[in-house]
Amino acid sequence: MSQIALAANLAADAGHQPVAEPVFLGIDVGSVSTNLVLINGAGKVLHTQYLRTYGRPVEVVQKGLTALTGVLDDQVVAGVGTTGSARHITGHMVRADVIKNEITAHAVAVAELAPDARTIIEIGGQDSKLIILRNGVVTDFAMNTVCAAGTGSFLDQQAFRLGVPIEEFGGLALRAKNRVRIAGRCAVFAESDMVHKQQLGHSLEDIVAGLCDALVRNYINNIAKGKEILGPVVFQGGVAANTGIRRAFEEALQLEVIVPPHFDVMGAYGAALLARVITGEGRRKTRFKGLQIVKSEFKSTSQECKGCPNLCEIVNFSEDGRVIARWGDRCGKWQAITG
Repeated sequence: MSQIALAANLAADAGHQPVAEPVFLGIDVGSVSTNLVLINGAGKVLHTQYLRTYGRPVEVVQKGLTALTGVLDDQVVAGVGTTGSARHITGHMVRADVIKNEITAHAVAVAELAPDARTIIEIGGQDSKLIILRNGVVTDFAMNTVCAAGTGSFLDQQAFRLGVPIEEFGGLALRAKNRVRIAGRCAVFAESDMVHKQQLGHSLEDIVAGLCDALVRNYINNIAKGKEILGPVVFQGGVAANTGIRRAFEEALQLEVIVPPHFDVMGAYGAALLARVITGEGRRKTRFKGLQIVKSEFKSTSQECKGCPNLCEIVNFSEDGRVIARWGDRCGKWQAITG
């Protein structure tokens, strides 16, 4: 959907009138997707956006904010939070009120929607996480960013090879009569094993179900190894839309797996909730620059500091030619210097 069309839909959802109540904006910028969520003071989700990052986080965030212009007035944005792998650069870009890691953002989101949850399974396009909660507090977590076999990209690759739209993957898996076992410890080995099973004549449904089982087995044997997984279990991230994966988790864990509302944008939702905590009910005036930053030109450059043997690589982040942030040094020398 084009940005113009999205903005038009937003206006229609708002009854052709700009949103007037105070809202809180959460932005989650990851390696695969960039998500924006607007909530009101009661925590109700008013709007969500899912955009592909394509390695250009600044441009994509500007596109997302462009869709909000004409619908939101700067004055109603009461707080902004950022999270994700590009949370710091995004936070400097919009002048966020709070910048938090993904673990915290996801935990806060789940605490709002499923306060009794004790385990969070989060699987995205290129990474996956396990978060252990006890009494609403994060007590342990694990992440996998090394092998694609436990992430959504693994399923995307195999779906492409099988000629199956990824949206149909879950339904096919649920129709399997005799799920085959496919090696899941490595994405390369899994693909080779999948081809072998095809050549042996196994049905498409049985192979797809086997791939779902392989991803879940990889997750449990690697990320969840040694962790105490207790219910209620919440499953989120883009892969949570796959009903075959959900069933595979339920069978492997012998627990009900809950897929919450807004499962695909929980990081951004959590960031918006955190912003509400910081600035809500007049606790503090927001630092948000305003939607006019969609017209600003942001640029990153780098340099090597030769002040000591560390030879730190310094990143300079500028807006319209003026350096607004620096990072990358170990001693803090450059971080204190802006244009």
